[in-house]
Amino acid sequence: MTEVFIALGANLAEPRSQLLKAIEALQHLPESELLSCSPLYSSSPMGPQDQPDYINAVVRLKTSLQPHVLLDAMQRIELEQGRVRKDERWGPRTLDLDLLLYGQQIIQDERLTVPHYGMTQRAFVLVPLFDIAPALTLPDGRQLAELVAVCDRSTLFRLSD
Repeated sequence: MTEVFIALGANLAEPRSQLLKAIEALQHLPESELLSCSPLYSSSPMGPQDQPDYINAVVRLKTSLQPHVLLDAMQRIELEQGRVRKDERWGPRTLDLDLLLYGQQIIQDERLTVPHYGMTQRAFVLVPLFDIAPALTLPDGRQLAELVAVCDRSTLFRLSD
């Protein structure tokens, strides 16, 4: 079993409900066990600002699924929750699931980049990840705590449960 971290984000169709439903779906993945889930956060959109704020979280799983099989399962969950893939980058969406880390593996191919390419610059990923894995070391040797200490949290707000 490999420990993995998945980021969740949504800003359409009741985003909080979308995240809770996705967390439930991740709990039921085969050969996997949900270990923990961060609190939910609200964040300003990265891309066009004429869209609603996002709700974000990070989950920690143990899984026997291979990385691409896990990616397929994550994309299936997105589709089941109404995700429509468009060419628009950072546009609004019902659900976005990103595989942040798959153990200490580094994966780079046409379908998958792990560690996730933007995770170290995004407070809406780093802070919830830190909530559930404060002692985490990234595959490149950087400490999560150091990245969190310098990230801009000005548009990130923890939501009440």
